Amino acid sequence: MEDKQRAASGNAVALLPIGVFLVLYLGCGLLFEYGLGIEQGFYQTPAIVIFLIALAVACFQNRKLDFNAKLKVMASGVADENILTMCLVFLAAGAFSGAISAAGGADSTVYLFLDYLPSQFAVAGLFLISCFVSLSMGTSVGTVSALAPFAVSMSQATGFELVLCIAAVVCGAMFGDNLSMISDTTIAAVRTQGCEMKDKFRMNFLIVLPAAVVTLLIFVALTWGGSGQVEVEAYSIWKVIPYLVVLVGALIGVNVFVILMLGTALSLIVGVASGAFPWTQVFAVMGDGVTAMYDITVISIIVACIGALVKEYGGIQWLITFIHRRVKTKKGAQIGIAGLVAAVDVATANNTVAIVMSGSIAKEVSEEYDIDPRRSASLLDIFASVMQGILPYGAQLLYASAGTGIAALEIVPYMFYCYLMAVCALVFILFFSDRKKT
Repeated sequence: MEDKQRAASGNAVALLPIGVFLVLYLGCGLLFEYGLGIEQGFYQTPAIVIFLIALAVACFQNRKLDFNAKLKVMASGVADENILTMCLVFLAAGAFSGAISAAGGADSTVYLFLDYLPSQFAVAGLFLISCFVSLSMGTSVGTVSALAPFAVSMSQATGFELVLCIAAVVCGAMFGDNLSMISDTTIAAVRTQGCEMKDKFRMNFLIVLPAAVVTLLIFVALTWGGSGQVEVEAYSIWKVIPYLVVLVGALIGVNVFVILMLGTALSLIVGVASGAFPWTQVFAVMGDGVTAMYDITVISIIVACIGALVKEYGGIQWLITFIHRRVKTKKGAQIGIAGLVAAVDVATANNTVAIVMSGSIAKEVSEEYDIDPRRSASLLDIFASVMQGILPYGAQLLYASAGTGIAALEIVPYMFYCYLMAVCALVFILFFSDRKKT
């Protein structure tokens, strides 16, 4: 009987590997950077090493399972459709990044962009482009993959800090991840809460629009008057074509794999035709880009293993039970839904998985307190995206870090859109009454 009760309520100790990671990764980074004054101290704690330590902690837990059983649990986590898709996106994006960079497409795209837009608006413009691309692609990781090289070249051309440029890309990526009709998170939120896609979109859009507008103004303010005299260097429109194809393809909703492969092929053709590299190097330039994605791909696999073990040990169930028991009022129920999906996202580092895992409980709570399904679906999607966008071990920031050389933790303070999105959602909960659609 006690074992059944314990299983039903979950196990807080199962969350230990996540705590170990946060303490070591954040603690050592802060200690080295600020306590010991080591230059670029955050780079002294590679995320992959800390994740392996956290995985080892998870493997040593729960003696009721032998190691072979734990391997099966980890394998089931890695075999998840979202994890496999994410890893393949990383590799496809790596091939595109390597090809477009070798062909000189990123630099040409930046200078074309600056030729028509004053440089002081470049970062704000980058945020807008990322918003539209992610809204069309339905994937924040795919958006960051496509635009990270663009952000690097933009920083070099304008003199703005690279961390600011890549943060603009990730902020825009989370905008579309939260709203896109074809986003996994949107689909999961709508399905678990039982509402129409278009209705959820309308409510969600009204909640996050102020956050997007203020974020745009912040990027304008931070870059106003800076690097205003940037000289636009010569660029080739032919080298821009692969990027334009990727951007336009994303806007019209072409599958992320198809558009990345097409962009890679065009980049190789343009690179060879322009003399940027010989035809004998076409596989080498793609290989360089794919190789650069090895770390983030391995990290994604390790995170999936940790998440699967944490779930198996009852860590996710403990989070769900902990929050569900503390819901007392209608507003409290909505805050509970927000806290639930955010906490599960911290544990799994995957916002789609977090929504799927917490969706049934959110549905139960929303029915108990007569909360509009559009509202609960919007809150699930918003707070999963809020947390996912600021996790230094989440796929979005890890890829941004791998693609630019900036430590993921350094990008976190510049994720203005995620913080403002949370504020707007809380204001919505506290001051806008829930009126069900009739």
